[in-house]
Amino acid sequence: MNDINDMLDKLHKLAADNKELCNALKATQNADDPMAAFCRIAAENGCPVDLGELLALNETLWSNMLKSTNGGATYPIEEWADAYEMFISSL
Repeated sequence: MNDINDMLDKLHKLAADNKELCNALKATQNADDPMAAFCRIAAENGCPVDLGELLALNETLWSNMLKSTNGGATYPIEEWADAYEMFISSL
């Protein structure tokens, strides 16, 4: 089983060297289902990223941020990005 973080790192490196891939990943923002389109393109490029794993990664990121808030936050901050958004913005 591949670790999602490893797959995202590999995909990021591939996109850094391939402008067409980079543009295709960025274009997923305009898809009807951006995260599903992202996962499809990732898999097509040898970096299988399951939508469920991507959503679980988001949950882990949010949970860790909530726990790290001084005193513990009871709600997520609206501006917190998810793994997909952070990946796209890093391109």
